[in-house]
Parts: sequence; C-alpha cells; structure tokens
Amino acid sequence: MKTYYRIGQIVPSSNTTMETEIPAMLRAREALHPERFTFHSSRMRMHKVTPEELANMNREGLRCAAELADARVDVMSTACLVAIMAQGLGYHRQVEEDFRRIVSENGADARVMTSAGALIHGLKKLKAKKISLMAPYMKPLTAKVVAYIESEGIEVVDSICFEIPDNLEVGRRDPMQLLDDVKKLNTANVDVVVLSACVQMQSIPALQIAQDRLGIPVTSTSACTTRNMLDLLGLEAATPGYGQVLV
Repeated sequence: MKTYYRIGQIVPSSNTTMETEIPAMLRAREALHPERFTFHSSRMRMHKVTPEELANMNREGLRCAAELADARVDVMSTACLVAIMAQGLGYHRQVEEDFRRIVSENGADARVMTSAGALIHGLKKLKAKKISLMAPYMKPLTAKVVAYIESEGIEVVDSICFEIPDNLEVGRRDPMQLLDDVKKLNTANVDVVVLSACVQMQSIPALQIAQDRLGIPVTSTSACTTRNMLDLLGLEAATPGYGQVLV
C-alpha cells in the first residue's frame, strides 16, 4: 500500500504562505496517520494582485504543470484563488481540464485541482448554503470572488476585504488579527465562515480558535486545499485543529 506522496503546487512568485501552511497541516496529519508527504513547487511571476498581473500569471500555469508532471507528483494544485476566479464563472474547471491534458502529454498521472475549486469543494463538504468571508483583495476583485462562489450555489451573506494590493504585504499580515477582524463580520445564520478566502493571507493559527468562539464551522482556502488534496489521494482527512473541514 502506498504511503509516500508527492504534493505539487503552482505558486505565484510572491506567495510565501502556501509552501508553509499546506505542509504544516499535512505534517500535523503525519502524527496521526502512516502516510508521509514531500512538497514540490513551480512558480509564476506575480507581484501586485491586479487583474492584469493575474491574467499574465495564469498564462504561465501550463509550463508549471508540465514541470510538476516531470517530478511525478501525485497531486498538483494552483495556489492562487483569485487568479482563477477573476477569469470568469466556473473557470477552475477549464484550468483543471488543461492541467489533465498537460499531465497526460507528459506521461504522468497526477491528480489535478485548483485552490479556487478547492474552496468550493470544501464548502460543499461542509454542506454550506450561506457563508460569510474575509479576503485581502481590492473591492472589485472581492466582488468577483463573491459572484464566483454564489454562481456555485452558495450565498455570501457578508464579506470584508482589506484592500491590500501588494501580495508580499498580504503574506506578512498577522493571522491572529483575523480573530478581531471576524468580530466585524456578519456571521448570523450562516453555515460556515471563511476566515481567509485567499491562500496568501495566513489563517491556520486562528482557524480553530475562531471556530470555537463562533460555534459554527470556520475554514480557509488553504484548509480546503488540503482537504481536496487528501480526497483526491483517497486519504482520510482527519487532522484536528484546523477547522471543521479537516475533522
């Protein structure tokens, strides 16, 4: 039975979070389960979270998928939610189809996914009909994220955006600040709170604390990405301490 897995991520060049948060959750899982993981990345250039830079970055995605296919990773995922959601409703399905083609052309058999699709996957695992979320994006990009999620049949009751265009600054934001930020979010009658809809905005130290305080499921895109990876690999998700999606 297979016990070692290679995790591949397609990462914006200025992202400093996904290569720490995904390994942290999967390392925590290793204390509870026999499977072990190694982590492999390919990077796309991006500095500012603007529509122009996101579109340019997306064009590098197929090169990155081919590089990770060469490493024979078991699963590969994009690590930029807004880059996908800004391109149009349901766009994560097109990206995943393109990745499958690239993987096949390079003689590999990796499972493929996107962080955008992973958030939807995680919310549906939690049976969410109504959510509230927080994101670091500028208002127009946050509106695209909200519209994208709602197009998947999940109502966004409230959203807060911090309007930080510099992606490095997003990654430097103290995740524990989210515990104060969430007090300003309307969480009444929602099924799930997305503490961070952005994979660059750190969240995992605050997830369980926020969930315990609010008394409802709390998640983030990075936690949902980890769940989606485990589901694609056919592995048990149970990793307590990172919100309901990993229980």
